[in-house]
Amino acid sequence: MRSRLWLRFAAVIALAASASLQAQQPAAPTGQCQLDVAARDTLNPGGLTQITQPSGQVNLYAGGGVIARCPLQNMTLTADSGEYYGDRRLLHLIGNVHYVEPRLTLDSQLANYFMAEERLEAQGKVHALLPSGTTMDGPRMDYYRVAPGIRDQSNMIATGRPTIKIVQADSTGKPGEPATVIANMVTMRGDSTVFASGKVEITRPDVLAKGDSASLDSRSEFARLMRGPSITARGDRPFVLTGTVIDLYGKTRMVDRVIARGDAKSVSNDATLTADTLDFRMNEGRLQRVYGWGESRSRAANPAYDIVADSLDVRMPEQRLREVHAVGDAYAQSVPDTAHLHTTEHDWLRGDTILAYFDSSAAVVNDSASQPGIETLVAVGHARSYYQIAPRDTAAIGPAINYVRGERINVAFANRTVDSVTIVGQAAGVYADPTTPKADSLARERQEQSTTPPTREPTAPERPTVPPDTSSTAPNPGRRGGGTGDE
Repeated sequence: MRSRLWLRFAAVIALAASASLQAQQPAAPTGQCQLDVAARDTLNPGGLTQITQPSGQVNLYAGGGVIARCPLQNMTLTADSGEYYGDRRLLHLIGNVHYVEPRLTLDSQLANYFMAEERLEAQGKVHALLPSGTTMDGPRMDYYRVAPGIRDQSNMIATGRPTIKIVQADSTGKPGEPATVIANMVTMRGDSTVFASGKVEITRPDVLAKGDSASLDSRSEFARLMRGPSITARGDRPFVLTGTVIDLYGKTRMVDRVIARGDAKSVSNDATLTADTLDFRMNEGRLQRVYGWGESRSRAANPAYDIVADSLDVRMPEQRLREVHAVGDAYAQSVPDTAHLHTTEHDWLRGDTILAYFDSSAAVVNDSASQPGIETLVAVGHARSYYQIAPRDTAAIGPAINYVRGERINVAFANRTVDSVTIVGQAAGVYADPTTPKADSLARERQEQSTTPPTREPTAPERPTVPPDTSSTAPNPGRRGGGTGDE
């Protein structure tokens, strides 16, 4: 988040200030127009035909060039041909229409001027030019001028997706690079308000703002983008801000506040911020602080760290990240030094509040391309930390693990890796340091495995054999069958 990005936001609100187009333009012609219609060629007025109607009003038909004037209003309309209908008080102009008054010059193919409404309706390749150099091009435009008893402020409505190129002068009066506004319909009301609707695009060489509708008020220096809005800063430091609604507040043509509401998200090379609402605070066009809050959790993340909490307060004096205050069930995780550790886990810290302090050394501050590293993380209230460090045994596989709990935990970093962990208050925890097995214990284990007889599954005992009877005595008369042993 660098100064160039936020100066681009300033350009958007400055665009809003100049988009009103008339704020410093000549005074509007006042009074109701009394048209004086005549042939443009005064030496050959034969192309003008006049017919009196039963009402007493006159219809005029002019060919070969026509000119109509409202002298008191300093207004002039010219065309190749024209028709004036007295009863309807309508002037119809055809071909190369040219309208001039102190605050507007307009060209078109066709035009109708309704005297009763003091309204100019231009159609066909409409090109409008304001004294500031701002232009509008489109297929159709209605211009409602100031007139007593009808309206006290002018209105301009362009439809058919017109293109408006807004020229803003610098403090010396020199015109700057134009900004382009494209939308399905653009309404300019009075001297300060612009409404655009339908695929709105506001483009400058270094920034693009989009939304389905937009409103800009130069008097209050307020701009709003709605329905899928986004602001994209382009160039060497790209930046994208999105939300449901984006509001820009300015002061003396400089942005001092930008609020993105509804799934707000800002993405830059430095970090990605997400929250229900993101509130950016500026001073003289330079970002100083960002708040994130809402019913869902707020988050600040980049490849090196990730901080989540109920709300965030990101402090960036002079647009350099210095502190992040994460409040409400805060959680922070960082990537350990994988060059010296074999792990896929993140280090993490929890607490009611987490304070992150970033490197603010002169070398980092002066290097606009660098990302400041974390110097200190502090968890306050129900603090817990889990950090991985290199084991004392360099041959061990896996990191040493340090898990602690306390009322307050301070984690110091060196070269973007954990250097020390300090617990304040009653502390408890576990430290696990892996080691490799000793060589003699390995040998003894192998020897024990080699001298132990192998075991096998036991079998059932064999049935004992009865020996033959070798006695010489007579057989027992009670024994069935009697006889000798060879019987």
